[in-house]
Amino acid sequence: MNAGPLRIGPLEVDPPVVLAPMAGVTTRAFRRLCRRFGPGGLYVSEMLTARAVVERNERTARMLRFDDDERPRSAQLYGVAPGTIGEATRRLIGDFGVEHVDLNFGCPAPKVTAKGGGAALPVRRRLLADVIAAAVKAATPEGIPVTVKFRRGIHDELLTAVSTGQIAEAEGAAAVALHARTAEQRYAGDADWAAITELKAAVTTIPVLGNGDIWEASDAVRMMDETGCDGVVIGRGCLGRPWLFADLGAVFAGRSAAPPPPFGVVADVMLRHAELLAEDEGETTGLCTFRRHAAWYTQGYAIGADARRALGTVSSLAELAALLAAIDPDLPLPPEAVRWKRGHTDGPRPVRLPDGWLRLVDDPTPPAGAEILISGG
Repeated sequence: MNAGPLRIGPLEVDPPVVLAPMAGVTTRAFRRLCRRFGPGGLYVSEMLTARAVVERNERTARMLRFDDDERPRSAQLYGVAPGTIGEATRRLIGDFGVEHVDLNFGCPAPKVTAKGGGAALPVRRRLLADVIAAAVKAATPEGIPVTVKFRRGIHDELLTAVSTGQIAEAEGAAAVALHARTAEQRYAGDADWAAITELKAAVTTIPVLGNGDIWEASDAVRMMDETGCDGVVIGRGCLGRPWLFADLGAVFAGRSAAPPPPFGVVADVMLRHAELLAEDEGETTGLCTFRRHAAWYTQGYAIGADARRALGTVSSLAELAALLAAIDPDLPLPPEAVRWKRGHTDGPRPVRLPDGWLRLVDDPTPPAGAEILISGG
């Protein structure tokens, strides 16, 4: 498949591939690796709380570190109050040089939806429109595109994807992205790609991106062929596999994806990932962060229970290097393991919403206590 570049406002994204923001995952270290394998995509930071950006939260500022050559600089915001979202957007652009802002209306975490944020917000159409408009108004003078990411809806009986996409389009968003699951599904079951097709038919003046169940590069091509979407968003499929972006670049250029690497190649990437985390967070914290990645990198490889346990408690770069050196570098990845799911698999689960949230859908008032200082989701 020879896919043309994706246009998001003034940005050209070629191949049409976006790294989904994932809490605790899409740090600068991981984005560095992904960009090394696929330099032409768009790589989004972890989700940031708008209130934390406005109040200059120290941890949030650390999450906004970018390499000098990381272009465009992309960040995702969570928020439910238009004024806060607008100010946070201005600060992302003015203080951190952000060149693309994505708004999160898809997070299903209870701590987020219980405050009316994330996947809960599209139910309140007026408030949703006001939030998007505030970000677009703040970004427009600088020529910065604002995009919107959301889910199919709360559950199968309360679907909001089409209305959310149309509101985003009307309020000046530069693109929309649909995770084709409901908030109730969380990360369980299959993504409903037909919902992407429906959204693409309803939103006609800006790009529509699809997200959900892209585990290998051929899935991205199939999604675009089946749904007509303009690009893809890659989430759990790249966990422990940043080289997926090289495969995506290949298939979108009409070439074949490379076969899964032997473990020796994986080990080299693992060690580099840990080194990058240590540079940013210090060796102790960086290696602690790396442990969850180690489980994803080794998933499917027959490294043995003892090595797997040791990687789960690794605490230094030297220890990690010794552990990896002791594993057979020629170990292959069994074919059936390529499509094993990574990351969150929980769900379905009832969605926590503020009291009375499903009444008065045109109420533009943010819920009480919504401006919580949380990052990630």
